Amino acid sequence: MRRFSQRNSLVTLSDINITPLLDLAFVLLIIFVITTPLLEQSINLKLPRGGTTEKKLDKSDIRTVEIANTGYYALDKKRLQLPQIVAQLAQEFRGNPNLVVYIRADKDSRYDLVAQLIDGCQKNNITRYSLRTDPTPK
Repeated sequence: MRRFSQRNSLVTLSDINITPLLDLAFVLLIIFVITTPLLEQSINLKLPRGGTTEKKLDKSDIRTVEIANTGYYALDKKRLQLPQIVAQLAQEFRGNPNLVVYIRADKDSRYDLVAQLIDGCQKNNITRYSLRTDPTPK
């Protein structure tokens, strides 16, 4: 006669079912793949033609300000108001005197928007800025 052990009758399943975990991981991956390009998109600009390439600068020394023809400003792809941009540039300039401001303005934007930004930079002793153009010929 067989003897059943008490130990075998109370065995519980100790394996974790990872299928729901994998489903969740794939859903999150798909969400991140779809939303990442949307987060990196900045202002859609048409730069004026002209200009040449210049010497290479250290990327940590460059801040890019974009100006849309609708009057929107963006600092490093984040939309901000002009006083906020000038204040942040001034703070970064105090910590990094090699700061260069790239100004990317739409070719149809008003000149006073660019002039206000340059004036704010000059009031904070930021004299190194570059007006960016589209270097590709027609």
